[in-house]
Amino acid sequence: MEAFRPLGFDKWLFFTTLVLLTLGLVMVFSASGMIAVAKHQHPFYFMIQQLLGAVAGLVLILVMLSVRKPLYQHPVFILALLVLTLGLLVLCFVMPSVARTNRWIILPGFRFQPSELAKISLILFLSWYFDCQKDKVAEWPALLVPAGVVFFFVLLILKEPDFGTALLIFGICGFLFYLGGVKLRYFVSLGLVSAPVFVYYAFSAGYRLERIQAFVSPDKNLLSLNFQVAQSKLALGAGGLLGVSLGEGVQKLFFLPCPHTDFLFAVIGEELGLLGTLTTLFLFVIVLWRGIVISLRAPNIGGQLTAAGLTLLIMIQALLNMTVVLGLGPAKGVPLPLLSFGRSSLMTSLLAVGILLHISQRKDIGRSPA
Repeated sequence: MEAFRPLGFDKWLFFTTLVLLTLGLVMVFSASGMIAVAKHQHPFYFMIQQLLGAVAGLVLILVMLSVRKPLYQHPVFILALLVLTLGLLVLCFVMPSVARTNRWIILPGFRFQPSELAKISLILFLSWYFDCQKDKVAEWPALLVPAGVVFFFVLLILKEPDFGTALLIFGICGFLFYLGGVKLRYFVSLGLVSAPVFVYYAFSAGYRLERIQAFVSPDKNLLSLNFQVAQSKLALGAGGLLGVSLGEGVQKLFFLPCPHTDFLFAVIGEELGLLGTLTTLFLFVIVLWRGIVISLRAPNIGGQLTAAGLTLLIMIQALLNMTVVLGLGPAKGVPLPLLSFGRSSLMTSLLAVGILLHISQRKDIGRSPA
């Protein structure tokens, strides 16, 4: 039996999220002011958009904290969310292309990236499925449904194309398969089926090969393939220990591409220095710590898998973004959760935190405190 504890949510995770959110709003404004003036004739344009996403995300957190029943574990809610996400992904292909991609739902004054919602939808679906099928998960037929759903979603996202997000989702889902009790020998079969698909899409676009080439040879093509990473390293190096001071960074002035989105971490390094980057990393370590604690204390298998998957989602995205900024990995277009500009990413990240906080409010009456 479970007990719901109002206001018993994890305070460490809640306040760490607020700190990250505040830092993100400040740094998005600092990084985007000049770009906003050039593109939209308003220095606060990107900050206002980010603030709207933050408010919407905080509302989602408040809703999750106030609802007594775990809706995210109810089959009707999970399947409805899965179908909605699928419909939005398909709808992307009839929307106007943005930079020769079909990743967005575009309406007047509104844009949304369904692949961000797909991350949450699949985690909730797999957690629920493996909880319901925990006695059959060792049998191959029980894996056909979850594997088929994951492959279909991944193929749609690859088709957009968004290789980085598809690979990220596939990896997180594989982790949930493992935690759900799937035998390791089945992963060989799943790998044999999926590997050719990813290899095909990896080599089907020249720019992906260029990114790999740029990563392998970081000292070559500094004015073309490696321009972003080179400018990112300059920003980090210029920051030193304490940074050049908030708002005084130079690389964001049309030298560093995407300073308020994919390369916000570089702006943090330049303006807040090594102290700022280490503080940011430390805040994400707190999120990881509390996510693990929430997962271990969850009252049922579904809650444990959900908490583990959502925590992994936030942390992998953060680490992938930081490695690209530091030149330790090829560019992937993965934003820094809770910090980088992007309402779709911000809202889904805050929704993930809201679900984690709700799980932390539930307690197994028959279990002693961890």
